[in-house]
This record gives sequence, structure tokens and C-alpha cells, in this order.
Amino acid sequence: MKAWTWERYGSPDVLEMRDIDPPLRKEGEVLVRVRAASVNPYDWRHLRADPQFIRLYAGLRRPKPGSILGADLAGVVEDAPAGSAFRPGDEVFGDVQLGAFAELVSAPQGRLAAKPHGLTFEEAAALPMAGQTAMKALETLRPGQHVLVNGAAGGIGTCAVQLAKAAGAVVTGVCGTRNADLVRSIGADRVVDYTRTDFTRSGERYDLIVDLVGNHSLRRFRRALAPRGTLALVGGLTGGGRLFGPLIQIVTGSLMTRFVRQNITPITWEPGAESLRRLAAHAEAGDIRPVIDQVFQFAEVPEAVRHVESRHARGKVVIGGIA
Repeated sequence: MKAWTWERYGSPDVLEMRDIDPPLRKEGEVLVRVRAASVNPYDWRHLRADPQFIRLYAGLRRPKPGSILGADLAGVVEDAPAGSAFRPGDEVFGDVQLGAFAELVSAPQGRLAAKPHGLTFEEAAALPMAGQTAMKALETLRPGQHVLVNGAAGGIGTCAVQLAKAAGAVVTGVCGTRNADLVRSIGADRVVDYTRTDFTRSGERYDLIVDLVGNHSLRRFRRALAPRGTLALVGGLTGGGRLFGPLIQIVTGSLMTRFVRQNITPITWEPGAESLRRLAAHAEAGDIRPVIDQVFQFAEVPEAVRHVESRHARGKVVIGGIA
């Protein structure tokens, strides 16, 4: 089968399409023929080992042999274990963490769910990581509350805006000038153009801030947060360095929550079948529809990763035509 592999850390130029042996289905896993995949910042960060603690599990000096990028996928089951909920021919989607930029992948059953009805393979592949992250960040949201999404035009941001609106919140999206109309079109009640206005200095306060950018300090975020509000940190805080920044974010947020009424919550989660099923239900109910910036072909994976790394993509970048 064909797959995109890499043997050293670096830019998308180090990716190579190779013919490799198909994966052997492990016990309890499902063999899926990949029809579409999507690109996340997760992918280029693994490619570059940025932050550097990625090397602790991906390979200290070089990535582990046979490493294949790609977390999100949608495809068709080729083989499944006896007693599985899946059968050959079933259409599925999921987050396999690594391995989706290939024609076949063997994935744990707990990382897959039935593909949402009414969505194409490309649309379904755009949802798993971004959609599950958005759901996790919005867990504390209640109808009528005011939520601000910082980075509203990105993959997670477009999901968060739609899900927050479907939950009955008053939604403010923060984005650049060129994306303002897009963010309004998916449900934002108000848009703040960060090139003109710093929301942390506006004097307005929000019940929930979902940060997907990490471009403000914790002190500035708290200034825009209601006295008992929640700050959901997905993008990381400014400062701290490439190695320790994410760790500082988690420790600082956890410690500060002990001493202030505001809730500082770093968003960390493990993808799972139950959250995928809830995400599929949202899609089928019309609460969320993937915003797709561009669909690249399988031969264009390096260009797709480079486009996501540029941080100019609106919504999700998808790889189509894989198998």
C-alpha cells in the first residue's frame, strides 16, 4: 500500500510517499481502508517535534521507523474481529492519532464510530479531532451564557462556534478581518477583529473563553473572564519555551484554580467512541457542519501540511481521493 512516512524531523519536505506492507490487524483492532483524512496542527508539530517533548514518545533523535502522520480519517471497514460492532463494508470515521495518511490503517475499535449520515467522507474526516476538542472545551457551557472563541475561524474554532450556538449560548468569535463574514455565517452573534480590537482590554466579560491561539497571558485572559467564569486553554499560554511551555500551562492553570473563583482548565482529552458518537449525533442533527478550506489529493500531502502550518487555513484542510 502507499503511505506517507518520514525518517527525520523537519519541514513537510521530509515526507516521502512509499510503498509499504499493509498493516496486520492486531487483536481487537479494525482494518480500515482510508477514503479521506484531515490535517491538524498535531501533524506538523509531530513532523517538527515542536514542542520538543514529543521526542520522548515519538523518538528522541529520529521518529520511530515506519511512522505515518495523520490522526483524522473516514473510510470503509475491511476487516474486524469477531463480536465487533463493525462489519466489513461499514462506513466509519475516527481519530487514530497517527497512521491516517495511508491507504490502510489498523485502528482500535474505541477510536472509531459510524460515519455521520449525510456527510461525505471528506466532511466526516474533518470532524474527529477538532469536533471532540470543541465539545470538551464547551463542557461547562449553559444556555444563555456568553462565550468567546479566540481563533474562531480555524478547525476547532469553527466547530466551537457552531456547537456553542446550538447549545443556546451568546457567541462572540475572535478572528482576522478576512474571516469575519465566515464566522458570522456559522452562527457567531458578534465578531471581534483582533487586528483592530484587543478583547482582553475591551472591558467586556465572558462566562466562558475558549482559547485556541495562546496569544495572551493568563492575567490578560482573566481580565476578560467573568468572576466565576471558565477559561478553556487549548492553544497554550504565551511564554514558557518550546519544551516547557505546555507543562507550565497545565501546572499554572491547575494551581491558580485553587486560589481564585475563576476556573482555568487546560483542555486535554483522549479520543473515544462515545464522544465520536455524540459528535456524529450533532452532525446529523445539523448542529455542526465542517467548514472545509481546501481538499488536497493524496499526492499533495506535504502541500496540505504546509498550508495548515501557515496558520492561514479557514476551517479544515482535508486529504481526499486516498483509496
